[in-house]
Amino acid sequence: MKFRFLWVGKTRDPNYKALQQEYLKRLEHFVKCEVVEVRDSEGSDAKAIEGNRILEKLNHSSFVCPLDIEGRGMSSTALAAEIDKWQNSGRKEVTFIIGCADGVSPQVAEYAGLRLSLSFLTFTHEMARVVLLEQLYRAYTILRGYPYQR
Repeated sequence: MKFRFLWVGKTRDPNYKALQQEYLKRLEHFVKCEVVEVRDSEGSDAKAIEGNRILEKLNHSSFVCPLDIEGRGMSSTALAAEIDKWQNSGRKEVTFIIGCADGVSPQVAEYAGLRLSLSFLTFTHEMARVVLLEQLYRAYTILRGYPYQR
């Protein structure tokens, strides 16, 4: 299985960048990973423009999982169970999408197999990336019985 991370904008803060790279490196012990960044936009139509950029980069055969505050919240063990289900069902690729500050466009949301909420709290995009990567790594350590999750 492969995880694709499709997100709007670049990680500019070097501290978040370092954490992002660290968790990607750890996660790649379990699953192939690819990060795709799309250019961000400003203005009233930014969500639609960025949505089109996301759709251009989206592998339409991938299982799509946009992060959405109104999405399904789950515990780390529930996320681990979901990943296990994906692996056992033969999923080839799962794409996690972090859209703009207002979320993803309706056109992108149409592809969602699972809308995932990290929290009811609001995070910066850079922090959300790190939290997502850490939780995916944690899920794999749960599945493998590694002591990290304790």
